[in-house]
Amino acid sequence: MGSGAMEGAMQTETKIRAESGIESGPRGPGCSLRNFACEQNLLSRPDGSASFLQGDTSVLAGVYGPAEVKVSKEIFNKATLEVTLRPKIGLPGVAEKSRERLIRNTCEAVVLGALHPRTSITVVLQVVSDAGSLLACCLNAACMALVDAGVPMRALFCGVTCALDSDGTLLLDPTAKQEKGAGAKMTHPARNNVPTGGPHGCQILSATDV
Repeated sequence: MGSGAMEGAMQTETKIRAESGIESGPRGPGCSLRNFACEQNLLSRPDGSASFLQGDTSVLAGVYGPAEVKVSKEIFNKATLEVTLRPKIGLPGVAEKSRERLIRNTCEAVVLGALHPRTSITVVLQVVSDAGSLLACCLNAACMALVDAGVPMRALFCGVTCALDSDGTLLLDPTAKQEKGAGAKMTHPARNNVPTGGPHGCQILSATDV
């Protein structure tokens, strides 16, 4: 994603924030989420893109593919799915590589890669701002970008982060300050599940320490 595209996306983020009333502020006690918003089809070069905001945490996602894949990465019976996570500043480190793996595992669980064998699907995530629950925001942005790209999926997925503070109180969608003071923190990726003849439900894909 070039600097011009990022600048345009960040301007759009400001517009979304203003229209949605998203801002930092106190929340009620217990299990409450920060305000969130999403806008798709922001970038012209990717096949699909989305900006996802959770409070003051913002991630921009772009999806490329299904497209031609390098022979060395080719898988004969399904698409090769790759995820790249770029921090706001600097180069990706250990934390980014770990999150890339977790996001890739989640995407692979829902993307119907067998419909596009010997191709590549690449998800690029750019952190615009990190005010807590970053991995969950990345998951949500990736899902919206995959939908915008028209990538076939067996279900939609989302992510939510929860933490336990020093008093044992459960916090959903914690801020960066709350994460630092938490005794434990986990991010849960989940997908919608519609059993045959049954009601809509939700299936936890995994529970991950971050």
